[in-house]
Amino acid sequence: MNNQVSVANSGKRLLCSIFESRKTNFALKMALGIASAVPLAFTSIAQAAEVQIVPSSPKLGDTISVLVTPDNPANGQNLQVTSEGETYPVFEIAPNQYRAFIPTTPLQKPGRRVIQVSGDGTTRNLGVWLNNRKFPVQRISLPPGKAGTKATQHELDRAKAFKAILTPEKYWNGAFTRPNNSRVSTIYGVRRYYNGTFAEDYYHRGLDYAGGTGSPVVAPAAGRVALVGTVSEGFRVHGNTVGIDHGQGVTSIFLHLNSINVKEGDMVKQGQLIGGIGSTGASTGPHLHWGLYVNGQSIDPSPWLIGGIK
Repeated sequence: MNNQVSVANSGKRLLCSIFESRKTNFALKMALGIASAVPLAFTSIAQAAEVQIVPSSPKLGDTISVLVTPDNPANGQNLQVTSEGETYPVFEIAPNQYRAFIPTTPLQKPGRRVIQVSGDGTTRNLGVWLNNRKFPVQRISLPPGKAGTKATQHELDRAKAFKAILTPEKYWNGAFTRPNNSRVSTIYGVRRYYNGTFAEDYYHRGLDYAGGTGSPVVAPAAGRVALVGTVSEGFRVHGNTVGIDHGQGVTSIFLHLNSINVKEGDMVKQGQLIGGIGSTGASTGPHLHWGLYVNGQSIDPSPWLIGGIK
């Protein structure tokens, strides 16, 4: 009898041992399966596209470059870059390398921004901190009732259409150069008070060069002349104007010219003469105003001059 009980207990222990072993193996396999699945999922997302943000620590007025290299060249045509509810055009700049420009201005708020890159079946959220920047302030006193010179609808419409140009081709190559060798008299981003009231929507949208009348103005980079406007045809505020499309959403506009040496449709090279400094339009003296626009927004040209963007 005792032998029968002993045998029964031994059999029971053996069955329990086999069951526990199988349960352990099953749990181990499940754990290994889950553990191996997680890296695969992350690897799929991480390898979907290599994304680089330049500069890594931008400040107000900077142009943010989002550089994307897809793992599969076929995905390049479907890339999309968005931030703060805006979608920005993506252009190919080299085989299997794409770029989107995100312009920033003094009117925006500093702080954390999220940039979303999608189009290959995944979406990547990248955080970037947009640093604050102190811009000089001017205080302007206007006589009572003085409204100042107002732009014509014609020049406003033409300037707006010019700044909205999105040409797929990239005409420029490398760093931009100065359009004039005179000293800079007014930097980008200057804010203003008028009669003690802060102008919320105003900032100086470019660089001013204090050259004399007729001082040569040259193309800071290659491009296509997409705008020529004159005082005689209604450019009352801009004065005699030349606009160059550098491609891929980047445009330059040159105001208050005394002379114009190009016509619309001309292709110009970097350093080529396009006009001479003047004081036409709403100008108090001879100078060149150069505005650089990215996706329709006025950004600081200075980083483009030192090779920060190519």
